Amino acid sequence: ERNREEIVENTKNLVMNMLKQTIRPEFLNRIDDIIMFAPLKQEEIAQIVRIQLNSVKKMLAENGVALEYTDEAVRSISEAGYDPEFGARPVKRVIQRKVLNQLSKDILSGKVDNSRPIVVDAIDENVYFRN
Repeated sequence: ERNREEIVENTKNLVMNMLKQTIRPEFLNRIDDIIMFAPLKQEEIAQIVRIQLNSVKKMLAENGVALEYTDEAVRSISEAGYDPEFGARPVKRVIQRKVLNQLSKDILSGKVDNSRPIVVDAIDENVYFRN
């Protein structure tokens, strides 16, 4: 964590020096502050996955479908959706592709019964459903 803060501070100093070299002082004085965004950590992505899955769970509950998920599913989805450069943006796409799209297909094909609680689980990077 300390190393991460040092990197952000060093990067901020580098950006400020670059701005001083390229922007005239009268414009540079108008900048109040520079906000540096640190890349999200894997644990933070996992928290975001849980929030997103809870949102999916709520949406499905409104349609009479009970959904649960395992820690392994959260780990798998967070690893697949982790990209330090893009933050949490890929997480939503991974949930759409690996959970929502696949669950819809499995319900329509009869692989899972939506009248019983559905559990989202994973083995390695493969997300699957059971009930």
